[in-house]
Amino acid sequence: MTDEARVEVRRGKNESSTALIRRFTRRAQGLGLVREMRNRRYWQRVKSKNVGHKRALISKVRRENYNELVKLGKIDPAARKNTRGSRGAKH
Repeated sequence: MTDEARVEVRRGKNESSTALIRRFTRRAQGLGLVREMRNRRYWQRVKSKNVGHKRALISKVRRENYNELVKLGKIDPAARKNTRGSRGAKH
């Protein structure tokens, strides 16, 4: 079951509609609804402990392998820092 909070605002006597919308948004943000909805937008299934453990072991082996190659001088760790995020980007 999900935790649902209801946000209700009533328009004041001389309140403009923009002020009403602003008050509604502030109240929704105060309850944390905006953040929760953004988190729900790209919902992902929770992975089991076994899957997470296997991935951790694989990354540990890869990290150890990388560190070994750095120690042997086959990989320059300074060159790796500049390549992050620019896989397909052409300048």
